[in-house]
Amino acid sequence: MKPIVGIFACAAMLAFAAGARAQMRPVQSFDTSKGPVKITPVYHASLEIEAGGKIIIVDPAKPASFAGLPQADLILVTDIHGDHLDEALLTAESKAGTEVIAPDAVAKMVKTVKVTKVLANGESTTWGDWKIEAIPMYNTTASRGPAPGKLFHDKGRGNGYVLTYGGKRFYFSGDTEGIPEMRALKNIDVAFICMNLPYTMTPDEAAEAVKAFHPKVAIPYHYKGQDTAVFKKDLEGTGIDVRLLDWYPSA
Repeated sequence: MKPIVGIFACAAMLAFAAGARAQMRPVQSFDTSKGPVKITPVYHASLEIEAGGKIIIVDPAKPASFAGLPQADLILVTDIHGDHLDEALLTAESKAGTEVIAPDAVAKMVKTVKVTKVLANGESTTWGDWKIEAIPMYNTTASRGPAPGKLFHDKGRGNGYVLTYGGKRFYFSGDTEGIPEMRALKNIDVAFICMNLPYTMTPDEAAEAVKAFHPKVAIPYHYKGQDTAVFKKDLEGTGIDVRLLDWYPSA
């Protein structure tokens, strides 16, 4: 009996620890005409959205841990790179009936989970009470590429997303520089903005792009190694609510 008791005790401790980690995450809640949208930062570019009793996960990729959080009803994937597309975690966070929306390049790579809807840049779809728009995300600075004449993110391959729910618009940039399509966005309530070199842009460049489309709230994510305080300082006096969250919790 003692070994069995020990197993149950270990399981209980692990469940408690997972629940504690979930409680410690800096959940952001936004009011809409259809009720609150709660967004939970998980790690780097990985996050979970809860609204209307449904769960959306964006870019589930290791080492992100969704312990203590529910599996997805919908998963959005932005790009083919391993910090956005992790097929094992994509499978683990899926359940019966989970839908997956992704660009074509992702759909061609995934083998164990079916991509139920392919969206190209500029296309949109609806999912329940959500409208989902695919926004271009790409690099323009060749000197930062992996090799001469190459870019980390080619135009047309990946998607950023604008999600609209209850009259509020949420933008997730994916991996991009401050491209014209980002600067031209309208009526964004909450913007999640990447910033890390050499793959995307500097905090200063991110702030300049954000000034152009002026969301009500701006939240840096996908920023490993960058000083997000620079981004916040650059946006002082603009009226944009900059929120600095911890996307890299210690183990």
